[in-house]
Amino acid sequence: MQDSLTLIRTSDGSHTLKSELFQQHYHSLHGAIQESEHVFFKEGLLRYQHIRNLRILEVGFGTGLNALLAFKYNKERNSKTDYISYEAFPISIEIAEKLEYGKWLGKDYDKTLLSMHTAPMGVTQMISEEFSLLKKQEDILEGMDEEEVDIVFFDAFSPGSQPELWAVEVFSNLHACMKQGGILTTYCSKGDVRRAMLMAGFKVEKCPGPPGKREMLRAIK
Repeated sequence: MQDSLTLIRTSDGSHTLKSELFQQHYHSLHGAIQESEHVFFKEGLLRYQHIRNLRILEVGFGTGLNALLAFKYNKERNSKTDYISYEAFPISIEIAEKLEYGKWLGKDYDKTLLSMHTAPMGVTQMISEEFSLLKKQEDILEGMDEEEVDIVFFDAFSPGSQPELWAVEVFSNLHACMKQGGILTTYCSKGDVRRAMLMAGFKVEKCPGPPGKREMLRAIK
């Protein structure tokens, strides 16, 4: 299935994409980098500063921004990270080259981002000596075979666009592959999503949202 993508500059200057297929933006128009840093790092990953070997699972590789920020975080802490990401509709290299996140993160990160996008699906790639990336173009509704995951970045398109990805079954699959005490964060704060997480066995907290959004959800196993 082909998707037409439009490059859009957000309020913090960084780019996002708009999917014509799903009529959704990959990141907040209030700031792409700003949103990712808040939702997945401030309210999620930074709670793991004491852990030197992390396993991160992402639902929705998209632009690769979350993986790139995790790589930057890993590099700054001199730690080790295994990053697994599920993406049904990978973007083209031509589109990835236009994102230019290196303008905000440092020019070398543009090369890192492209190495992530050129990495083949289904094969673990060493992006650096301390950061591995495994991308999977698989249907998460059919289950996941990962285990001992510390944190989940849940960054699928909204429930209004892809309701099947926000179902109890999906959150149950994620719950099963996470460590006890593991954290799942998402930009979404809908009541139906919160109830689905609770039914899957999570403890769920409402957290302050990123700019332009009042709340978000953090789920704890």
